[in-house]
Amino acid sequence: MALDAVCLQAVANELRPQLLGVRIDKVQQPARDQVILLLRGNLRLLLNAGANSPRIQLTNLLRDNPAEPPMFCMLLRKHLVGARVASVNQPNMERLLELELDVTDDFGQPGKRYLVLEAIGRRSNLVLLDGERRIIDCLRRVDAEMSPERQVLPGLFYELPVSPQKPHLTAVTQEDFFVRLASANPERQLDAFLLDNFFGISPLIARELAFRTTGETDGHIFELSAAQKECFWQKTEELIKAVKENNFTAVCLKKDGKPQDFSYLSILQYGAAMESVSYESFSALMDDFYESRERSERMRQRGQDLIRTATGAHDRLVRKLAQQERDYAQTQNREELRICGDLITANLYRMERGPSSFTTEDFYAEDGAARTIALDPLLTPQQNAAKYYKRYTKAKTAEKYLREQMEIARRDTAYLESVLEEIREAETEQDFLDIRSELRDAGYLRARGKEKKELKRANKPREFRTSGGFRVLVGRNNRQNDQLTLKTADHRDLWLHTQKIHGSHVILCTQGQEVPADDIVEAAKIAAYFSQARESGNVPVDYTPVKNVKKPAGARPGMVIYPTYQTVNVLPDEQLVKKLLRK
Repeated sequence: MALDAVCLQAVANELRPQLLGVRIDKVQQPARDQVILLLRGNLRLLLNAGANSPRIQLTNLLRDNPAEPPMFCMLLRKHLVGARVASVNQPNMERLLELELDVTDDFGQPGKRYLVLEAIGRRSNLVLLDGERRIIDCLRRVDAEMSPERQVLPGLFYELPVSPQKPHLTAVTQEDFFVRLASANPERQLDAFLLDNFFGISPLIARELAFRTTGETDGHIFELSAAQKECFWQKTEELIKAVKENNFTAVCLKKDGKPQDFSYLSILQYGAAMESVSYESFSALMDDFYESRERSERMRQRGQDLIRTATGAHDRLVRKLAQQERDYAQTQNREELRICGDLITANLYRMERGPSSFTTEDFYAEDGAARTIALDPLLTPQQNAAKYYKRYTKAKTAEKYLREQMEIARRDTAYLESVLEEIREAETEQDFLDIRSELRDAGYLRARGKEKKELKRANKPREFRTSGGFRVLVGRNNRQNDQLTLKTADHRDLWLHTQKIHGSHVILCTQGQEVPADDIVEAAKIAAYFSQARESGNVPVDYTPVKNVKKPAGARPGMVIYPTYQTVNVLPDEQLVKKLLRK
């Protein structure tokens, strides 16, 4: 659901008592469209001006920051660090939220600043204003060529976006509602009628009002009886009353456990097809709703070239391996070449130069059947025999070589598949930098001139704590898997990994104690979640003491062997993983 004006009002009402009077300690800009204000009291206020997910919320998700803060972030730090939130306003029920901030200038004089979030789809923006409401700067500058009606540029007085030429739903009277209904095209659907005549609601809410009126989402105006028209107004009036009374419920719609949509009132139109889950706050709801989407977006933006490189190298290896397997299959018929050479040698006294074939009794066959042997008419019989022996020797040598090359190709294919899984699980900027460095060291990426400045930050493994209090560490990439398993872990710790499935190395730190079966199962579920089998229903996970895990000489990063182990079958559980995560 788009964050419509009513939903934004619900979020503003939730944030207002938590923000008023709170001091801004830090400003971060982890992504181009995201700004985070770190507030006194360990609060993190996220303002997102992205076209697909504009919103404002308190967030508990930690986002990695770039090595060098963007210019807009530096500007916000200059003006906002030390400011206090004076008010949280939503002008005229627009999709705008304005933070009024009390500041003190360099001379100790009090003043005002305004930070305005415009949550209006592809035109979303974040604008910083001075005390006179002049624009200091904005996330996206809009000049006359981009918008003749309204420019958003430094130095200009700030103007609100042009409002639609229709009333807000909460300003509608019963008389006006029925007048508009009577004059509307009877072929229009009920949800389309609401969107045509009023602003402030999303298509989801418009469909919900239609459903609560007729029991279906695609009902038409001409199908309404007089009683249904009255019911249509009553359902709309109930929504208007809830908005005016600030009576909202944070509801997320999920399908197969995955968030699909969210709203500020209960949604009935999907029936049993969607699960409706209530949250204690809109901020918690939006953290849950946008977490996986943001991860996918980060992977698309930051990991696109890594995916392209790893996928291209993987596909080339697959094609190369297929050709090697065909060549290897041909070497298995090399005995036929030797037999042909022997038969020619045994019959040299009968052969002459020139024929393209020669038929003779095959003394290798049990029944002595005749065999026809292809010859090169330009060669002598002795040369034809030598040619067959040479091909036999070449095939014999090729068998050993191809076996070695196929093993290398299979090893490298498995390695690149593990890298692709790393990219899919990458969460932070440092994760992508580590993977890029790993591919560069493996020879799949070339260093191009002067490298862009990278973060010099230790990237720690993911850390969890089981219900029994045992520490669980999960590697983020192949090199960290090696470090975790071969150097960090104690030899008495338990090592876990999905069976014959690419995934992270997981260490269950035992400190020499006996680990209950329930804790092993929880660690196995974590291992299953951080693997290619995340979406599977029943995942076998091997576990063994770390002392049994060895790395073969010359193996790629993350590749190990373990001769003895036990196996437990588990179901990946995202909620359990989030519950056990140590932040």
